Amino acid sequence: MARQTAMTRASTWLSCLMQPTSHTAFAWRRSPPPPGGGDGGVAAPRSPAGSDTRQRPWLRKRVALSEIPTLPNGAPQPHAKPKKPSSQVANPKKRSISSLSQSLPAPKPATDAADETGDPQLCAPYASDIYSYLRSMEVQAKRRPAADYIERVQVDVTPNMRGILVDWLVEVAEEYKLVSDTLYLTVSYIDRFLSANSLNRQKLQLLGVSAMLIASKYEEISPPNVEDFCYITDNTYMKQELVKMERDILNNLKFEMGNPTAKTFLRMFIKSGQEEKKYPSLLLEFMGSYLTELSLLDYGCVRFLPSAVAASAVFVARLTLNPDSNPWSKKLQSVTGYSASELKDCITAIHDQQERAIVECDSGQFKGVSALLPPVGIPASYFEDLKE
Repeated sequence: MARQTAMTRASTWLSCLMQPTSHTAFAWRRSPPPPGGGDGGVAAPRSPAGSDTRQRPWLRKRVALSEIPTLPNGAPQPHAKPKKPSSQVANPKKRSISSLSQSLPAPKPATDAADETGDPQLCAPYASDIYSYLRSMEVQAKRRPAADYIERVQVDVTPNMRGILVDWLVEVAEEYKLVSDTLYLTVSYIDRFLSANSLNRQKLQLLGVSAMLIASKYEEISPPNVEDFCYITDNTYMKQELVKMERDILNNLKFEMGNPTAKTFLRMFIKSGQEEKKYPSLLLEFMGSYLTELSLLDYGCVRFLPSAVAASAVFVARLTLNPDSNPWSKKLQSVTGYSASELKDCITAIHDQQERAIVECDSGQFKGVSALLPPVGIPASYFEDLKE
């Protein structure tokens, strides 16, 4: 997802949420700060007494969540730093599939995990059992957030605030170079916690960084420490507050931290989606990852199972790359366990989210697939049951 470094924003996220305009629709396009800093600049964090003031070698700059523009169609201010010339196509919105795939390695022939028994990492003899186990885990009530928790449980938190928080956490994950599984687990912990606990908006960012701290410990080899997450919030929260929230999350979730996410299933489904070299392997993988990450921002996707989100992302990815052929196949239906008609609601939600996303620039994270626009509508014939 395209982004500007959060360090360039004008004020803290807390002040943004306290404004009445925070309930407006979430704006993807952000404005850069006024030139020279001024009153809108973010002050350098104060080092706690007795703490080590040496610069962390891997921490390049602080990402501080800040005010989102309230204008519905507000354009960035004309003070942005000049960008380095790029050798890519000038207009990312008009990039073609062929131009994107030219820079990618040649796709490998698609094969099932069962066909590559020589690769021990694929665990071919156990693939079916592993998938069945993951599907059984994702439907357990203790691992699922409530589909309507904001309407039923929350009083001071809105879907818009949740979207702002998740969008900021995406930037934090990129800044600290965290694996994608950490981000997906973080959002899962947030939704599960908010399903059972009413939270004040002033504590929402604290919940986000505490959930990411737990997910980092679960997934990362060298996770950021507590001080790093305090630093990333511009020292809005003390170390003791973050540790207490971490304890509250663990107790509320009863230490059930290993639930499967949409990313878990996407890795399985992408392999089956690369049939007969019809879709460039890396291009399909990047498009699927981009769409799945977009679903994290949409509160409406909370009601869908992670496996359904992953399968729907593969459907929309194949539709975007090749609109003239049916994106669903018998092989995908067999591997995922879903028919296209069963995924219709989730497919429509992801397709709508893809159309609403505003492409600012090509950050290179997903090889520019965000510049590819999907067809305006999905033919009804694509949702018909496949004949045997």
